[in-house]
Amino acid sequence: MTDILPTVGIILKGYPRLSETFIAQEILALEKCGLAAEIISLRHPTDRAVHPVHKQIQAKVRYLPEYLYQDVGRVFTAWRRVRKFGGYKSARRIFWADLRRDISPNRVRRFGQALVLAAELPESVERLYAHFLHTPSSVARYTAILTGKPWSASAHAVDIWTTPRWDLEEKIDDCEWITTCTKTNLDFLQGLTGDPDKISLVYHGIDVDRFSHPSTASGSLRDGHDSDDPVVILSVGRAVEKKGYGDLLEALARLPHDLNWRFVHIGGGVLAARLQRQSRLLGIESRIRWLGSQPQEKVISHYRVADIFALPCRIAENGDRDGLPNVLMEAQSQAIACVSTNVSAIPELILDKETGLLSDPGDIEALTKNLCRLIENPGFRHTLATGGERRVRERFRFDNCFQDLAIKFDLAEKLTAPKVA
Repeated sequence: MTDILPTVGIILKGYPRLSETFIAQEILALEKCGLAAEIISLRHPTDRAVHPVHKQIQAKVRYLPEYLYQDVGRVFTAWRRVRKFGGYKSARRIFWADLRRDISPNRVRRFGQALVLAAELPESVERLYAHFLHTPSSVARYTAILTGKPWSASAHAVDIWTTPRWDLEEKIDDCEWITTCTKTNLDFLQGLTGDPDKISLVYHGIDVDRFSHPSTASGSLRDGHDSDDPVVILSVGRAVEKKGYGDLLEALARLPHDLNWRFVHIGGGVLAARLQRQSRLLGIESRIRWLGSQPQEKVISHYRVADIFALPCRIAENGDRDGLPNVLMEAQSQAIACVSTNVSAIPELILDKETGLLSDPGDIEALTKNLCRLIENPGFRHTLATGGERRVRERFRFDNCFQDLAIKFDLAEKLTAPKVA
């Protein structure tokens, strides 16, 4: 791999990120199939730790100016070079049209980053591929117009539901193809274009090698009645509105006082301090451990001692929502009974009362009942856990899901169900 020059520029909002393991998993699998790549990051990393998969990726990482004023010389030098490109006038015209509809520093920043990328992109990079349809795809689109290189994208959740319709439609029209990770997303995006075949469904999938069958799959017998051995409720996710952690704390506070449970949260996020204050006001702070962001090996170790996984997602005020949270697949792969909500594509994974329990988002009473039912009934937990594990390993295996993406990159002949662990 080290002797192959980069041919695909993979544009990411930030790299590496602990919360985007699915992207790293995909990049490594593409490399295993022979794809050479250069990672282009719009932001510098903020996480101190990295996952093991990040250490296996060989692609060079190129960081663009995160804020244009911090590297004016680099931006100006790029503009002087790029303004001579054949695609410059078209890119400038499209940028001004976009800016009139979206007057924001963010829009200006993305065009400036595209100027730098177009000026500095090695000739060996033959095409561009962006993760997320919002800012990374804006940079990819402007760069593609400037350089004449083709581009494609992968759409997920926040990028679909918080991006203006006109922006989505024009990006779909301009790119070669788009993959998206849920049927819900697929139906929505296909409705925005006269060429629905341009968009295809590729689930992220779970790497069954990294998330091997747990030795504790038979499940614990905890039922919440032993104060020395409480039921362990785990959640992994950023502390942001769409994850529904405020609802989860309210539900935990409503559980019968004689039930013994402990809640463990893994993940950073802007609402972390607010949630901790909420737990104190609800009088349940002594039962909660806030662990912050953790590398994947630590996350897996927590999966393997948890009895219940809870992620009561909801739609945020700005329309943001999860697609199909990878942590739900991870938890089910470790034979944990999952509690979640009927949001977006979660019902594509969790079948209510068969492979997990679902309630409507924001329904605190129903969420409380689901948690109580699982805490008190270890036999039912085991039934849901084994059903969830079986479904995720049969329907959402990464190597099966990955095949459709590999074909997009003309790697069909090199497919040998690549292992990424």
